[in-house]
Amino acid sequence: MALPIPRAPGFSSMLKEGTRYFAGVEESVLRNIEACTELSKTMKSSFGPRGLNKMIINHLDKLFVTSDAATIINELDVNHPAAKLIIQASKIMEHEACLSVYDKEHFDVDSVRICKILGCGIESSEVINGMVFKKLVEGDVTSAKNAKVVVYTCPVDIQATETKGTVLIKSAEELVNFSKGEENVLEAQIKAIADSGAKIIVSGGKYGDLALHYINKYKLMAVRLQSKFDLRRLCKTVNATPLTKLMAPTSEELGYCDSAFINEIGGTSVVIFEQDSKATNISTIVIRGSTDNIMDDIERAINDGVNTFKGLCRDGRLVAGAGACEVEIAREVSDYAETLPGLEQYAVGQFAEALQSLPVIIAQNGGINQQGILSLLLSSHQEGQKNSGVDIESDEANVLDAVQSSIYDLYLSKYWGIKYSVNVACTILSVDQIICAKPAGGPKPPKQGGDWDQD
Repeated sequence: MALPIPRAPGFSSMLKEGTRYFAGVEESVLRNIEACTELSKTMKSSFGPRGLNKMIINHLDKLFVTSDAATIINELDVNHPAAKLIIQASKIMEHEACLSVYDKEHFDVDSVRICKILGCGIESSEVINGMVFKKLVEGDVTSAKNAKVVVYTCPVDIQATETKGTVLIKSAEELVNFSKGEENVLEAQIKAIADSGAKIIVSGGKYGDLALHYINKYKLMAVRLQSKFDLRRLCKTVNATPLTKLMAPTSEELGYCDSAFINEIGGTSVVIFEQDSKATNISTIVIRGSTDNIMDDIERAINDGVNTFKGLCRDGRLVAGAGACEVEIAREVSDYAETLPGLEQYAVGQFAEALQSLPVIIAQNGGINQQGILSLLLSSHQEGQKNSGVDIESDEANVLDAVQSSIYDLYLSKYWGIKYSVNVACTILSVDQIICAKPAGGPKPPKQGGDWDQD
């Protein structure tokens, strides 16, 4: 019988087997700094208007080719705890800078929808005042104008009984009468919907064959939306009330749509609910592009623009862009550092130097000499030119007035960015031990692949 091997004394003896433990300056603090530095190097080359793309294949084997920092951070499967803190801080910053805000017109980010259709070029993209769905209608009617809309969250079909029952049929006549009874009830329901003035039926459930027969008989347009979120947005677009039971709607529950029709965009059939008037606050941007990656980049750019406008609705303050804001803050922090004694002066001076890294990275990604642009920026700001930033269009080191060139940054994004970056840096530097538990066991998830005979 084998005897258990005694474990070494110390803190690690209290932990389970497989647990990793790091302590001290070299093992914990320096490891954390190294991990954060490596993550920073990965992200640096994507900053600025001339940032390089990253090719990322996530855990679902989906390919991303983008320079968008938020997408890169979300798709990177980072394991190091210190690097995870930076990623969490960036997500919190984005959330804080884009809180739910409303201006006088009650602007909401969800009011701007995006529909991506492959084909053509970016110039063929368009904005439609209403909703666009990539699907076909269920019945024979394919268009309606100046139509009232009724929205159901239930299937449009013969309603099943709540409890199970047995029906004893003794003759063929009773069987015919039983079927006719169900048909008459369903026809009466569809007729009542048509008599209410509705021309379009939108359902979150399926349409039965018999229901479609009566819908075509009364010249109604039928559309099925399986997503409950699409149903909510459509209700907001046409100002309708969703009904949970198949019954005739009241005038207050009906919505209105100027035109609903089927269209074909780039070989893709779509159903469009368009409002000619300004009665709706929802619009859809139809993005066209030759590849999915291009359309994904355009979608991210639109989302950034919409969230920027949302941030402006909350706080309309802007700061000079092109790195001018960071250089000016760095200059003032450097001046403050000169008034401090001892090591405090060195620490505050390094903080100012860190602030100068953003314009340097922007210039470096644009192929501009980083030392030359930094000295030009510092001298310009020392002379009182607070809005001097990097001229990315110039082949050589040159500065421009960011305000005159209409280059701005959101004050909120700068505020939360500096706040959370400082907080996460202080948190990482205050860690003296790293304890990583053994990963949980269990079966691994299946790989996302095709059929065995796909090749």
